[in-house]
Amino acid sequence: MSTTVIRANKRALRKAIRATLGELPAEDIQSQSRAIVAKVMALPAFQSGRTFSCYLSMPTAEVQTTSLIMDILADNRKKLFVPTIVSESDHMDFVRLHDEQDYRNLPIGLWDIPQPTVQWNNEKLLDNSTEDLDVILLPGKCVAFDRSLSRLGHGKGYYDKFLSSYITAAKRPRPLLVGLALQQQLLGAGSVPITDTDWKVDMVITPNSIITKDDLPEDFAKA
Repeated sequence: MSTTVIRANKRALRKAIRATLGELPAEDIQSQSRAIVAKVMALPAFQSGRTFSCYLSMPTAEVQTTSLIMDILADNRKKLFVPTIVSESDHMDFVRLHDEQDYRNLPIGLWDIPQPTVQWNNEKLLDNSTEDLDVILLPGKCVAFDRSLSRLGHGKGYYDKFLSSYITAAKRPRPLLVGLALQQQLLGAGSVPITDTDWKVDMVITPNSIITKDDLPEDFAKA
């Protein structure tokens, strides 16, 4: 399948998923989010991990992460990094939040998401002096995951580019990539069209299940 066809299929899928998510009541999103956060916090990788990246959630249409962020910040054994878009080069980096006050002081940016500004002077993950990440918690922001662990983003490729810079170019150890998805954001295996530059996650957590590589259909497990 050509890259042009894949891009067109992605656009159509984004439009369909956004329409579905736009109809979800806030109460449903909050209920699903609580169930997902409970599953994340029960993961051995979460309990033993020390350095995390977690996205800052939009007010609607995706898994809410505020309670998870507060839990990480309250644990002195853990470090938290959150995404920021560097507008000059249009790439994503992650900066450290030290405590709840850091979080509360973040200005509201694109998509009504709290985001550090360019003046934020905390540690950045693309600086080689930072510790290696143990876990990255990725959003299905306005889009989706499928049961073969593919992720459909907004189309700007921020996470894919970051992972290529952090893991492939900088030769840092690969963190555990965990996708957080509302039930309506989980599609059947192979539903998300992908290219060679798209990174798959290691697991997807929904309110009802945790999908890992061990759960892949045979055809996808061999891929």
